[in-house]
Amino acid sequence: MTARERGVVRRLLSDARPELPLAVTALACAAGAVTLTVAVPRLLGAATDVVLSAVTGRHGVDLATTGRILLAALACYLTAFGLSFVQQRTTATVVQRLVFRLRERTQAKLARLPLAYFDGRQRGEVLSRAGNDVDNVGQTLQQVLGVAVTALLTLVGVLVMMVWTSPLLALVSVVMVPLSVVAARVVGRRAQPRFAEQFAATGRLGAHIEETYTGHALVKVFGRRRQAVGEFGERNDAVFRAGFRAQLLSSLIGPSMSLVMNLNYVLVAVIGGLRVAAGALSVGDVQAFIQYCLQFGQPVNQVTSMSTLLQSVLASAGRIFELLDEDEEEPVRDPVHLPAVTRGRVVFENVSFRYTPGRPLIEDLSLVAEPGQTVAIVGPTGAGKTTLINLLMRFYDVTGGRITVDGVDIARVPRQELRARIGMVLQDTWLRHGTIADNIAYGAGDVPRERIVQVARATGVDHLVRTLPDGYDTVVDDDGDGLSAGERQLVTIARAFLADPPILVLDEATSALDTRTEVLVQRAMTSLRAGRTGFVIAHRLSTIRNAGLILVLDDGRIVEQGTHDELLAAGGAYARLYRAQSSGAQLPGAQFPGAQLSGTRAGSAAPS
Repeated sequence: MTARERGVVRRLLSDARPELPLAVTALACAAGAVTLTVAVPRLLGAATDVVLSAVTGRHGVDLATTGRILLAALACYLTAFGLSFVQQRTTATVVQRLVFRLRERTQAKLARLPLAYFDGRQRGEVLSRAGNDVDNVGQTLQQVLGVAVTALLTLVGVLVMMVWTSPLLALVSVVMVPLSVVAARVVGRRAQPRFAEQFAATGRLGAHIEETYTGHALVKVFGRRRQAVGEFGERNDAVFRAGFRAQLLSSLIGPSMSLVMNLNYVLVAVIGGLRVAAGALSVGDVQAFIQYCLQFGQPVNQVTSMSTLLQSVLASAGRIFELLDEDEEEPVRDPVHLPAVTRGRVVFENVSFRYTPGRPLIEDLSLVAEPGQTVAIVGPTGAGKTTLINLLMRFYDVTGGRITVDGVDIARVPRQELRARIGMVLQDTWLRHGTIADNIAYGAGDVPRERIVQVARATGVDHLVRTLPDGYDTVVDDDGDGLSAGERQLVTIARAFLADPPILVLDEATSALDTRTEVLVQRAMTSLRAGRTGFVIAHRLSTIRNAGLILVLDDGRIVEQGTHDELLAAGGAYARLYRAQSSGAQLPGAQFPGAQLSGTRAGSAAPS
């Protein structure tokens, strides 16, 4: 076992420490069941000797004695069965509680991980660790503990009885054990990397399936179905190859152990027969010993087979612990709290930021958003628009300068407290499985239906809800099936407004809306933004004409700022972009200094 595997075992044992009393109970039951089971061959051997003595002595069989022996054997079997049942039930409780805690810790860990962790990994891979690997630990560990503990105790008990019955025959049988151990160790060492490779390949396959299923419409629209199927075939083939190698290696243990045990039976039969002929053993002793050989061979096979399953557990547990060991968002030391009544004055003071060291995205940016003011942010892809919002929400921390809300540096404010003061609507809508009312009230706690309806009317959702069969109790799934993209966006906007935050962030929030719906939403936002500081990222400049301040961003810098009228009068990049959108003309490629409209700008480590 490698140092890494030993570390995984220690962590699993540490996590299982709260179940120590139950584990001791399971161990005691297993020991009692094994003791009774290994006693039965001696009893049956004694019964055989009673019968044989009657035959050789030419007298009747002592039925009373034989009956008592057989009844004792039956009682041993029945009691052992009861103890085994208690042991298996207790073991299942221990394992499931362990898995329950692992699943809880994994979910809690995902909630504490920074956004950068998810930006650098496929969702399917993360979900595979949090789902498939946790399930594999539970299912496989149940098999290992349910069988291995009993098998190990049986080995000890049977070995004691074998030595008691015939030390010579016991020596012959024990000589075969090192061969079994060597075979299991060689196969186990080769199988463990294959199991790890199998689960890693399964994670990549899950990521591809999740990605393809989520974007199945675009896959069909762009005619990429054949490529998607081909990529699935490649990843599925990788899972097959890794799984085949792992299972092939692990399956070699059984035949190897059977060969060793069969050789052992032959030696025991030959030597045992010679000892009976010499008068050193009785027939009953040899019969009992052969039964012990059967009992001895089975747990050896089980232990060696469980060793390969243990490799599977260690591979999955190692991936889980890797996730649990990832760096979390650093907690705020000596936190400072925002005022109870947040006015919403947001100031960026000489802010700098970079996703990757040595590749700056934002440099020395300063801006002030007064309470109740709407700040619109426009610019080409990769200019840093969404990055500004990510810094305000503390999804990422600034690498230079600071951001304050009502004069308080947000780096010293607990993240949950900061985010509770900010409502956010993203371009990509997200609905949870539940009713329309549940989705609107998500994040606002227990609110009366009247308040939900009030907000729905203000945002134009009420008209939509009235057309649904069950109104506000209509159930939608996480994909929002049955609702158009614009209708889903309206629900998310109503959700943000119901939270009544002092600061509101709209990141391309109207991009999915048709013209009529957009007009309704703009009216609602005009009234509901009153008294709130708003940040609006928009490509449609018609939606931000009434903004109190418009910032034109490019290459992480503010190249223009002012009101709509002021920027039009200046005749700069904003004016050119506005005229192009108003006329419906195709925007030339250099409307902003250094813009690259065909994709993310060079040097940007993440999309804006």
